[in-house]
Amino acid sequence: MAKLPVSPEKIITHFGPHLNFAPQEGYPGRDEPDATVKTHCCFCGMQCGIQLLVKNNKVVGFEPWMEFPFNEGRLCPKGVQRYLQDNHPDRLLEPLQRVEGEGFKPIAWDDALNRVTTAIRQIQAAHGKDAFSILSGVSLTNEKSYLMGKFARVAVKTANLDYNGRLCMVSAGAGNKKAFGLDRGSNNYADLEHAEVIIVTGANVSETFPTLTHWLWRARDNGAKLIVIDPRVIPLARTADIHLAIKPGTDSALYGAMLKHLVDHDLLDHDFIREHTTGFADTIAAVQDYTLEWAEAITGIEKEKIRQAADLWGRASTSFLLHARGIEHHSKGVENVLGCINLVLATGRIGRPYCGYATITGQGNGQGGREHGHKCDQLPGNRDITNPEHRKYIAGVWGIPEAELPGKGLTAWELIEAIHQGEVKGLLSICFNPLVSLPNNNYVREALEKLEFYVCIDFFLNETARHADIVLAGSLHEEEEGTVTTAEGRVVRIRRAVTPPGNARTDTSIILDLAARLGEADKFTYADTEAIFNELRVASKGGTADYYGITYKKIEDNMGIFWPCPSEEHPGTPRLWEDRQFATPDGKAHFNPVQFREPSEVTDSEFPVVLTTGRVVSQYLSGTQTRRIGKLVGLIPEPLLEIHPELAQRYNIRQRETVRVTTRRGSAEFPANIVETIRKDTVFIPYHWPGKKSANQLTIGTLDPVSKIPEFKVCACQLEPLGIFTQPGETNAFDSI
Repeated sequence: MAKLPVSPEKIITHFGPHLNFAPQEGYPGRDEPDATVKTHCCFCGMQCGIQLLVKNNKVVGFEPWMEFPFNEGRLCPKGVQRYLQDNHPDRLLEPLQRVEGEGFKPIAWDDALNRVTTAIRQIQAAHGKDAFSILSGVSLTNEKSYLMGKFARVAVKTANLDYNGRLCMVSAGAGNKKAFGLDRGSNNYADLEHAEVIIVTGANVSETFPTLTHWLWRARDNGAKLIVIDPRVIPLARTADIHLAIKPGTDSALYGAMLKHLVDHDLLDHDFIREHTTGFADTIAAVQDYTLEWAEAITGIEKEKIRQAADLWGRASTSFLLHARGIEHHSKGVENVLGCINLVLATGRIGRPYCGYATITGQGNGQGGREHGHKCDQLPGNRDITNPEHRKYIAGVWGIPEAELPGKGLTAWELIEAIHQGEVKGLLSICFNPLVSLPNNNYVREALEKLEFYVCIDFFLNETARHADIVLAGSLHEEEEGTVTTAEGRVVRIRRAVTPPGNARTDTSIILDLAARLGEADKFTYADTEAIFNELRVASKGGTADYYGITYKKIEDNMGIFWPCPSEEHPGTPRLWEDRQFATPDGKAHFNPVQFREPSEVTDSEFPVVLTTGRVVSQYLSGTQTRRIGKLVGLIPEPLLEIHPELAQRYNIRQRETVRVTTRRGSAEFPANIVETIRKDTVFIPYHWPGKKSANQLTIGTLDPVSKIPEFKVCACQLEPLGIFTQPGETNAFDSI
């Protein structure tokens, strides 16, 4: 029988008295904290420095950390208010078990952990090792990311481990590896300051990475020209020198046409191309017919604007190109990334001051979390799990025979499909809310209901956890020591400010306990978090993501160290490729031919409008944390359907009228927000909300063939006004469930 999720009403009315949720009383002596702890924000990949104020083992406020070199004390709305989640009454304070027909009830830790290990053994005995799967997340520290990879392969012995970076950075990572042999942005962001031309494509920096905007303004103050490529007039585009309002799904056509213009007008660095790259001739042949007129017809951007952008880029002496999910969340995301890299390589502006290329990391540890082994195809140090030498080395570090190390498993979306097919029967998740984050989430919900056993580790009962058999009360960012790696490639320290409240435990202690109960205690014995990091250092040694020379003390003495750092004497590498030796087998950067192809779903007479999705300034990812911070919810209480006035008029849609949006996956209803800052053929919905307000009821699960990332950023939809009007703040608290 399918398991139904536990409703929020039952959680609050039936179980609240039994769960001993954190109290809401005030804090006597709040103006005199017991400690001020220098650490980092728990949200996006900027990992801004922040000081948390602690009183009576509770985080009660913050102060700017002015000395930290990236943000210099600046914080975005999420960073300013991130501490408010710590004492929220929804905080899980003990493990829970599902009792069918009644909801969740408390369970002792020993009983909960024994139920988990028993379920793992029973499922694997009946259906094979890979029938039990693990989904991890990249808001975890480097230590926990590393631990999850080792736990899956050594303790659970499954190949089926993947992570929510599969929804984030994998297209960028695959493109970087193809071109450079290494997956990291080339420069620290201070190099933006003196770049003459900056391209920002598929990245709503002002809302999703606000503190990065400072470095762009510094560049503008120094005379930099800014090119913004986005289907919406995002805040950054309002002051751009050129805004290219691209039709979603046509990015590679634009980059190819710009590259062809560089060739036609000899705006190339011939010496760099000849001496330090391969593949240029084939890459140019792929775009030989990409005229500006053709690009205008495909992308919807005026050809004169494309010419101006290509000229600005081609004639600059220094430049920087930045991109994020807007070009990566596609069934051809890797091709989009390679199209960007081709523009950088053609002009030779990489590996020297104020010249760079960067993939803006979305999640809190999106960079470090994709380097140390909780991807289905990866081992620590960004090693390849199918490479015999890589496997042998890591097996040696872990003390197991190489033959016992599982092979490549399924990606996150493929795991959902495998559950539907009956191949995967059990799941453990940590730091991942797939019911909100994955596309076509009605299909995801059906998969969760088919599982024989599901255990979730989290600190709030997220939407996916309501389908769990066991929920293990884990830890917040500030409740464990560790490290993360920022979007710049800077490894920084996360310092424990408080301990988990009530009977909650640290994520690390939960995983180590489970490993011991699965019979592998001798391989999971660590004195502290630093000991895990020191093993990670050894495991990464010689890999492309080499942390061997980085120590906790070295990080603290320097407020972060940039990898690669192969020895303790090495200072770290803020700027890659200065020696022009790339990490590819031949030591050269590789051009990659890219030919435009349509997205997996195009508009037609039945579904005539393009739907795209993205973020808003006040919310983070699936909203598990930020939707519990009242002031952030107050900024944008619900997702709105952004629509151009001309498109709204065509459908007789009025401001704040509820509109039913339908795709081939399903329907959802959103109030209209009529704005002139979006293309006339496109609508936009932010994706942070669950249930009836989830944009991912509508998105498509088509995957990039290389990165296996879903195509979140473009699908076809139809619109229907419903004649119902709401005003901001009228939505019921549980309407979204």
